[in-house]
Amino acid sequence: MSTSAKNPTLVFIPCFSGAPWSVEQLAPYGDAPRRTLRLPEGVDDMERYADHVADAVADLDDWVLVGDSFGANIALALATRRPKGLRALVLSGGFAANPVTSKPWKALMRVIGKARGPLYRQLTLRAHAHRLASPFDGEGQEPWNEARSRELFLVNTPAASFGARVRASLTADYVDALGRVQVPTLILSPAHDVLIGEDASRTMLAGIPDAREVVLPRTGHMFRFSHPVSYAAAVDDFLAALPGTRAGAGA
Repeated sequence: MSTSAKNPTLVFIPCFSGAPWSVEQLAPYGDAPRRTLRLPEGVDDMERYADHVADAVADLDDWVLVGDSFGANIALALATRRPKGLRALVLSGGFAANPVTSKPWKALMRVIGKARGPLYRQLTLRAHAHRLASPFDGEGQEPWNEARSRELFLVNTPAASFGARVRASLTADYVDALGRVQVPTLILSPAHDVLIGEDASRTMLAGIPDAREVVLPRTGHMFRFSHPVSYAAAVDDFLAALPGTRAGAGA
């Protein structure tokens, strides 16, 4: 994608780990104007995360939100406010409301969210990494595995922040507000996602007026990490079709 005054700034919202998108994950977007950020620590309310992103884009007048997993819920929360300058929305591996419907699983999430010290590092993060995994993680442009997922959280996510984000996930619910999203929306889904499941994308497709879904074959929930080139290509194809962009205008 070529740099142009007509190209919006791509604003990349992190996943549950809170870590900004890496250089490797941003590289496939070439010279497109872009921005990423780290999530604030210890925040247990999705609206406050949306406030954080709103502050980070306050100087932009033309921008696209690209949110991954937990970051997709944050991006959705902000999009329902119809912020000025938002041109489009990309939600990958995301949800409008907590996708865990099982009461035992919800209770377990609350318990593991309270773990600290060795219990957090050895039990919580290993269990979470296992839920994130798919059979296709090792096939990508950047082969991934459970150990790398656990390391991502060990390096970037304090136990208190993990627990706070669990609480934010359990209480956030934007299903009834989906109709307020008034920009073109790409729902980017992996083919295999134990953590989120298929119902989450169906709900967003049904509720967001101008939404379309692309499913990347042979990918899992961590496809932003394992398949950064394929992921970016899907985003680029979506952006190229937006009215007013350089690529969309046939340049």
